[in-house]
Amino acid sequence: MAEAARARAESARDGRGPASARAGGDLVFSAIAFVLALLPRLYVAIAWAREPVWDGHYYDFGARRIAAGLGYSDDLIVGGQPVWHPWCHYPVGYSGFLGLVYRLFGAGPHVATVANAVTGALLVVVVHRLARYATTSARARVAALLAALSPGLIVYAALLMTEPLAALGLVTAPWLLARDAARGRVIRGAVLAGVALGLTALVRPQSLLCAPALALLSWRGPGGVAGGASAAWRRGALAAAISAATALAVVAPWTIRNCRVMDGCALVSTNGGWNLAIGAFPRATGRFETLRAGDGCPIARGQVAQDRCWMAEGLKWIKDDPVRWLALIPRKLSFTFDHESFPIGYLGEANPAAWPEERRAAGRRVLTTSHLGLLSVAALGVVALPRLRPWRALAAQLLALAAVLGLVAWGVLGDEHAFWPLAVAIPVIAALPLPGRPANGGVVGYLAFAVASVALTHAVFFGEDRYHMVVTPALCVLAACALRRAAPAAGRADAR
Repeated sequence: MAEAARARAESARDGRGPASARAGGDLVFSAIAFVLALLPRLYVAIAWAREPVWDGHYYDFGARRIAAGLGYSDDLIVGGQPVWHPWCHYPVGYSGFLGLVYRLFGAGPHVATVANAVTGALLVVVVHRLARYATTSARARVAALLAALSPGLIVYAALLMTEPLAALGLVTAPWLLARDAARGRVIRGAVLAGVALGLTALVRPQSLLCAPALALLSWRGPGGVAGGASAAWRRGALAAAISAATALAVVAPWTIRNCRVMDGCALVSTNGGWNLAIGAFPRATGRFETLRAGDGCPIARGQVAQDRCWMAEGLKWIKDDPVRWLALIPRKLSFTFDHESFPIGYLGEANPAAWPEERRAAGRRVLTTSHLGLLSVAALGVVALPRLRPWRALAAQLLALAAVLGLVAWGVLGDEHAFWPLAVAIPVIAALPLPGRPANGGVVGYLAFAVASVALTHAVFFGEDRYHMVVTPALCVLAACALRRAAPAAGRADAR
């Protein structure tokens, strides 16, 4: 009881506690943010959406099959008769989500995109609730506004693509754990976070990479760091282990299904080998290129066997010429972080008449400029506002600030306009034990880790700008945390 009272008192002081008057105001703001985010997304979802194209076509087709009770599948014609044929090439999560929506509301022309709009608005609410555990109430509201008004996230409501739903899971998991850890319910929070992360893995399997970072959210007890550093590490490790185990338990029924109906076992999907090959084969450019049978796997077999074949080929190409593969990493990261054009390309493909080249170019400029601006400010989220004393802290934070500003200048003035080094700098600076740094553990540490997971994934496989969309909400929170005060002392809550 005394520990809980201390937690409530600390929460009331910084405005994060559910019992504080400020928390009541934050609930009202969350509701306002939901409406503010929903309105433009609904407009885009209804006015701009057309027939799904590119990967969206397959997600929609899979959803309709699921809604019809046919599972994640298609029909093959064998001997003139349709034969049920199971899928797992693409992750099932987004199609499963849309399949549930179709089952409840029908598969009308705007049902899926309206569901996307609601998902995007919920994403903004969770960004706000999570940011309250990273910074002040005012800064948390800024984070929500950045997410609500993000041009890329708004336009994405018209696309039948996985990124907003995956992003929702990536911020929901840490919010659930941070909320319960602040109340002294670390185990419950870890389980709930694991459920959220497991569902997210069914949408985007590499989301499981963020499980270890959940330890950062439970490092502190409700009254601060209790029991010393060793107890804190044990508490964090236990929470991360419980979350990871729960996530795998959520995924397990789908894995068992794949083992039962496919030509082999697959954790979630069978595109990992394909993606590795695309990033490593002799024609690799650093972005998506179509694999052909002549590239290495000419025999048509089951999806699992094909993926394993491409995995083996990809590893062979990397082993045969590791220097070439490593040299592609900057290009892959550039394709991932240096622009934001996929949403406009998708809309132009779906409705060419409404999107002539001039309008497409203008749309790409708006989305890219807003994304690069957000990424630049987000990099300051792990740098403290320099203070005159002590001098070592001043020097360290001035160096960190100079590094970030130098990378921004390089991106603006350089011939290649490369901003991707900022995405690498965020987790690196967050991890460095620089004197005078802000509190870069907890929520901020998790979000920096999430950015690192995207950079690492697409350095290994291949890059496309749509892949950074899953961490756009994380960038919104980091941007709202830009140039915080230095952490006052070890063992205390994040500096505001």
